[in-house]
Amino acid sequence: MAIYHGSEALAKQKISVIYDPKSFQKPHIYDSERKYALLVVDMLNDFITGTLKCARATPIVPRIQSLIDAARSSAIPLIYSKDSHRPKDFEIRSRWTPHAMRGTKGADVIPELKSRKGDYSIPKTTYSSFYNTDLDDVLRSLYDGTGANTLLLTGVHTDCCIRHTCADAFFRGYETFVMRDGVNSFTEAQHQFGLQYIQYWYATGIVSTREMTRRLSGRTR
Repeated sequence: MAIYHGSEALAKQKISVIYDPKSFQKPHIYDSERKYALLVVDMLNDFITGTLKCARATPIVPRIQSLIDAARSSAIPLIYSKDSHRPKDFEIRSRWTPHAMRGTKGADVIPELKSRKGDYSIPKTTYSSFYNTDLDDVLRSLYDGTGANTLLLTGVHTDCCIRHTCADAFFRGYETFVMRDGVNSFTEAQHQFGLQYIQYWYATGIVSTREMTRRLSGRTR
């Protein structure tokens, strides 16, 4: 199956403002007691260098690594959400060429961001990290059973798996922050659209990895 991600000209195109920034709401419900979990979405070999390679994802790798380091230093739980497909999965049959197939190297997290003992791994079979996964149960088990309430999202793609995960987080009462320079998409237009969409519909906070790293570094364990 041929996969088309847009022309070179489209890849460089920037999207105009669709949603009025004045209408955006920032996360505020849990300001008095933020209980974070860092979610790394689909930073897998097949998405970065393989079957569904996204060249625009390469620059975000060191930024995500810095955020991971800050999270670990501050005892923030780290969760890897990973496509793990079988041939019968609907998106494989209907939309995408086989990628991140279960048990293959393509489904592994890239070496630069590999997990450690104590991290959580959430296999998924479609865009949302919540759909038919254990993610919600894991999040509610954190912080001695009181549960995380705020998700920090990094990875690919802004307008797909990040967007759909933010939606399902919103439906379940989690607030979300997305790192503007820690996520990306096949084109700049897709990336910018994804950021605008989640800000408008899900009150997602959009911050830089540097800003969030400073916030986490200032926390006490």
